[in-house]
Amino acid sequence: MNQLTAKDLEVISHLMIGEQMACKKARIYANTLTDVDLAMQMQTLAEAHERRFGVLLTLLNGGAV
Repeated sequence: MNQLTAKDLEVISHLMIGEQMACKKARIYANTLTDVDLAMQMQTLAEAHERRFGVLLTLLNGGAV
């Protein structure tokens, strides 16, 4: 794998922050919504953000995606 540049690291860092915040918000919504279907959709969305965060972390640590 190619070495990541400083700009690459900056972009990945910003993406990770965005995914982390989106995951937290979706989890909050999932826990506060009274509509069960919407709450389940928010939980699914939170899990998707969490997976993307994990992929970015793997990339940051030099792993293959």
